[in-house]
Amino acid sequence: QVQLVESGGGLVQAGGSLRLSCAASGRTFSSYAMAWFRRAPGKDREFVAVILWNGESTYYEESVKGRFTISRDNAKTTVYLQMNSLKPEDTAVYYCAASLKRFSNIFYYAGAPWYDYWGQGTQVTVSS
Repeated sequence: QVQLVESGGGLVQAGGSLRLSCAASGRTFSSYAMAWFRRAPGKDREFVAVILWNGESTYYEESVKGRFTISRDNAKTTVYLQMNSLKPEDTAVYYCAASLKRFSNIFYYAGAPWYDYWGQGTQVTVSS
């Protein structure tokens, strides 16, 4: 069992930055692929980024490439999402998720059904 708790959300102006954190309980954190998803008002949940267990492989949704960076600290059992050059369309509730699945292609981790555990979410609001 893994519990995930997000923090770091808030209100920021367009062009600003935020750093989200997701603290995980449990001793098997390094076995999980960790991802961030988001849900904007009136829209479906959307994949943002994933980082595999060794921290060396990452994959991003196209609209956040070059602006967002996902990272993890296995010793602290925490995953981060550094968000720069924020845009109003980045406004959403951001969720972290953990997956024990093993895929040959990191692309498959963009699918929400593959995740075993989810956090409660943190609100990010970007004003124009």
